[in-house]
Amino acid sequence: MTAIANTLVLLTALLHAGFLYLEMFLWTTPRGRAIFCMDEEKAAATATLAANQGLYNGFLALGLVWGLLHPDPLFSFQLKVFFLLCVVAAAAYGAHTVSRRILYVQGAPAMLAMLFVALSY
Repeated sequence: MTAIANTLVLLTALLHAGFLYLEMFLWTTPRGRAIFCMDEEKAAATATLAANQGLYNGFLALGLVWGLLHPDPLFSFQLKVFFLLCVVAAAAYGAHTVSRRILYVQGAPAMLAMLFVALSY
């Protein structure tokens, strides 16, 4: 059970590392604009905001990796739960304010990871 939980936590961390890359480095590229359905003007106007958002996604990814690597099982569990809850909260807010799709892309993996983390403790 722990291996499945840790795999799902790692998947969630990798997704957020991917979001960091997308929002910080690909935002104004044709690929980034296509993913977010933006024209060049809108992408350029929002690039700084997207980069900031990407940085926060990086913090979430690092926190989850910290939880995976910490040697103390209790603190590792607490880190995973905290950062997964942060991801779920961000996904819920994004789903409410931007697109319901965010709840599935960002929130569902974190919720599944949270379930397995809880079951494995």
